[in-house]
Parts: sequence; structure tokens; C-alpha cells
Amino acid sequence: MEKFVAGLALGAALGALWVANSAKTRTLVKKGQEEFKEKLDAYIDEKLAAMDSAAGGEEEKKPAGKKG
Repeated sequence: MEKFVAGLALGAALGALWVANSAKTRTLVKKGQEEFKEKLDAYIDEKLAAMDSAAGGEEEKKPAGKKG
């Protein structure tokens, strides 16, 4: 297990160095991040719209304030 964790850490460090030193790779990573953010925003907006429409249909009219 220790070898796996050490290999994972070494691979992550080498990958970070490679990306940091390569302008082409850095632009690809930024492009991928932007595309992911756009898809995530669209997904969140879709879910919020679905929740709003579901909440609007379930909302019951409450009677006006009773005086007692």
C-alpha cells in the first residue's frame, strides 16, 4: 500500500511539474476546466429550474389570517 501511495504522490508531482512547464498542456488544462465549469453551471441551472417548477406545483394556498 505504501508503494502505491508513494507512486501516486510522485506521479502527481511529476504531472504538476509537466503542466507547469508546458504552455500547450497548460492551455489544454485551462480549456478543460472552463468546459467543465460551463457544463456544471448548466446542470445546476437545470436542477434549480426543476426544483422551482416542482415547488410551485406543490405549493398550497394558505387561508388568510384567522382572528380568534
